[in-house]
Amino acid sequence: MFQLIDGKSIAAQIKEEVKEEAERLKQAGIQVCLAVVQVGNDPASSVYVRNKKKACEYVGIRSASFELPEDTAEDELLELVRRLNEDDSVNGILVQLPLPEHISEDKVIQTISPDKDVDGFHPESVGRLCIGEKGFLSCTPAGIIELLRRSGVEIQGKECVVVGRSNIVGKPMALLLLKENGTVTIAHSRTADLKEITQRADILIVAIGRPRFITADYVKEGATVIDVGIHRNEDGHLCGDVDFDNVKEKTAFITPVPGGVGPMTIAMLMKNCIAAAK
Repeated sequence: MFQLIDGKSIAAQIKEEVKEEAERLKQAGIQVCLAVVQVGNDPASSVYVRNKKKACEYVGIRSASFELPEDTAEDELLELVRRLNEDDSVNGILVQLPLPEHISEDKVIQTISPDKDVDGFHPESVGRLCIGEKGFLSCTPAGIIELLRRSGVEIQGKECVVVGRSNIVGKPMALLLLKENGTVTIAHSRTADLKEITQRADILIVAIGRPRFITADYVKEGATVIDVGIHRNEDGHLCGDVDFDNVKEKTAFITPVPGGVGPMTIAMLMKNCIAAAK
């Protein structure tokens, strides 16, 4: 019988811990502040930004909002980021991605001070993770480690397969599993014999970006399956990269979509804001 990993309730636990920390810092005269910058009004981005602001309000973090028009020049955005870097009242800076095509995401990410990089995307943050130094962790992979840890899933010594190699999820995920003493394989859409590799996984983390791509024949009996994908199916319902109904009975632990990995990303962002303030 499989066990559902409830990301909503684990994220709620983390937010309560963050709320206590934020209150302690407030008592010490420190008001934690996250600057949230959005360029344009992409509907999905607007939903994410709204959720991040709601989470800030709940845990007692001040959010400073910067909503810029779609045609904002790249230099103008970079200048705003530099001003926020120098503003001592701002602890963390989040520039909502994706950005309009005329703005280089890499340039923007590299302009954010590594000390305020609460998304964990700056090359310095990634470099620190690579060599095992303390730094901000990318929120989704860090959230997945917490999901596993708080569900009692042992990583040490386990065969871990990450399907996906993005800079935001796949690569940092593999590094974090390695840090927890997992034996890690990174696979992706062009991997030969993908099924053969995923069938070895005690812990299978799927971020391939294809709806319901992973079916039961990709999964080892008794595996833990973490689904990072989020899509709308033909009926307009949310689904992940894993065919949940087809796979669930074969697993020991599995995350649903929605309500699995998603809520953890914002909870870990709040945790990073506290770390930035400290």
